[in-house]
Amino acid sequence: MSKKDELITAAIAAMPQAYAPYSQFQVGAAILDDNGDIHQGVNVENAAYPQGACAEAGAIAAMVMAGGKEIVQIAVAGRGEVLCTPCGGCRQRIREFATPQTEILVCDEEGLRKSYQIADLLPDSFGPDNLR
Repeated sequence: MSKKDELITAAIAAMPQAYAPYSQFQVGAAILDDNGDIHQGVNVENAAYPQGACAEAGAIAAMVMAGGKEIVQIAVAGRGEVLCTPCGGCRQRIREFATPQTEILVCDEEGLRKSYQIADLLPDSFGPDNLR
């Protein structure tokens, strides 16, 4: 199995672990980092809605905790006919650890539906290079 396939499988496998009692919309994410390691995350809702956390944020936190410095690829998996792309906040979170070519794999429970580069989802973004 290729790393890309492992990543997609990891994101899909994470979905059922999401804590989504209010929306019932479970999202799983998995990151391939610069060390070749995969880190998973899920969305975690809260009764005070703004206090929830996205799956991508959880996967990024897991990557950072494990010593990863760069997102090589990220897979995001959600159910439904409409693509489950990262929200605006998560696009910026991904950008913090990405290059313009970082691949975002958008999946459902069946597998890959569409692939983007972060530059496609967040063009002309503000990132760490702007502060150097």
